[in-house]
Amino acid sequence: MPQSSLTIMMVMGGVFILLGLVAMFWDRREAKSYYDSISSRPDSREFLDHWPPRPQFGALKIGGWIAIAIGVILLIIGLIFWLTG
Repeated sequence: MPQSSLTIMMVMGGVFILLGLVAMFWDRREAKSYYDSISSRPDSREFLDHWPPRPQFGALKIGGWIAIAIGVILLIIGLIFWLTG
């Protein structure tokens, strides 16, 4: 592979890792703000029973892990091709 293709692959891996970390921190911030706002309400049923379920926080965390995994794979593949080329 040409050197520019390897560089692009490794930069894409780094971008995916950064996007994954941003998604995980965004998940943490959104969950904290949601639970802080819901705990201040006088009716705490939703806070205690978690009903209705809110899957968006878990989705951001899972998406972050997937993006990090893809980024690590791209970085490893780029390094392997760079070292053997």
